[in-house]
Amino acid sequence: MGTHVIKMPDIGEGIAQVELVEWFVKVGDMVSEDQVVADVMTDKATVDIPSPVAGKVLALGGQPGEVMAVGSELIRIEVEGAGNLRESAAAPAEPAPAPAAAAAAPKAAPQARVEVAAVTAPPAKPAVAPASRPAPVAREANERPLASPAVRKRAWDAGIELRFVIGTGPAGRVLHDDLDAYLAQDTQTSPAPVGGYAKRNDEQQIPVIGLRRKIAERMQDAKRRAAHFSYVEEVDVTALEELRAQLNQKWGDSRGKLTLLPFLVRAMVVALRDFPQINVRYDDQAQVITRFGAVHVGVAAQSDNGLMVPVVKHAESLTLWGASDEIARLANAVRTGKAAREELSGSTITLTSLGALGGIVSTPVVNLPEVAIIGVNRIVERPVVVKGQIVVRKMMNLSSSFDHRVVDGMDAALFIQAMRGLLEQPATLFVE
Repeated sequence: MGTHVIKMPDIGEGIAQVELVEWFVKVGDMVSEDQVVADVMTDKATVDIPSPVAGKVLALGGQPGEVMAVGSELIRIEVEGAGNLRESAAAPAEPAPAPAAAAAAPKAAPQARVEVAAVTAPPAKPAVAPASRPAPVAREANERPLASPAVRKRAWDAGIELRFVIGTGPAGRVLHDDLDAYLAQDTQTSPAPVGGYAKRNDEQQIPVIGLRRKIAERMQDAKRRAAHFSYVEEVDVTALEELRAQLNQKWGDSRGKLTLLPFLVRAMVVALRDFPQINVRYDDQAQVITRFGAVHVGVAAQSDNGLMVPVVKHAESLTLWGASDEIARLANAVRTGKAAREELSGSTITLTSLGALGGIVSTPVVNLPEVAIIGVNRIVERPVVVKGQIVVRKMMNLSSSFDHRVVDGMDAALFIQAMRGLLEQPATLFVE
């Protein structure tokens, strides 16, 4: 028998260190060739690390959330044959402090994962397993049991701590059936609180690692470096909504239904022709502003694991339905965790919308190194004065933020006013 050491690979792009996001194995597990053993995260994406050999896990080189240098030891595996470790260095590395804590967390979207470690005290009435189910498996306080992302989300929503749920799947993995059994026995053994209320004293500690850490760092960096200022303008989208309804009625079945976003992307593209100083990226280290002829629109999208910004490349070349299809494709890639690294980078301006939750006003954070982000608030019907008459119109606010180091207030205001004119007179969106 020999020992095979897997080192942190060179991800490319000059990256010298990466963050260990999660393990999919623990000490003592048997792994097969090409089995994914861990995920690591760079500034742009999460990368799967497969095992090139089959064998038994001897030691793990770090804990989730730890930043590791490229080339450092990631994992040791006992293999048939000589392995790749010389005899002089064959002594196993010190295992991770708590192997159980490094057990596989659920595999979430490849581009975004957030680890949740629950540390609450056990419930007053411990779960009693039915006779037909396996006996409870003792777990340490900081151990994260195996479970799929869907099971973890369901448990989170139900206020269930997975550490106390008996897992009947492979290697003790918690299944949906296990949650059903836990909920059923909890209902049978726990008296209903008087009046439907009950005190809760549980707590959870959530490590800020993986994508959540990257989001926090980028937001903090953007607010610290960019001189933000916001500009809000209301837009009468009555005519635009009528046009959208007509287009969907005529071509929705054959070409797909249009949302508001493709029209907003088109308005940005047309308005930027007159304001190229806003379609830029600012390298504040080199003190260089790069203007782009192409309009690469980042569309901020909320996933189960955090905010991500897939990029609609060359929006200037897309029709309404072309932009609609690309936005839908990217949103689905983000939700399913299949967005590629190049699909999450390279934007020159960002569009962010909370849809029906868009509120009245927002102050979005500029997506550095861009200098502008356009925020879309919800559409509401309200009375307005048109040609001396009070009429009901569909109104929407554009809440946008700019980097004042690069964009002057007058230019920002004129740019948003240009977008407003295009949206209020939607025929002008298509006049070349």
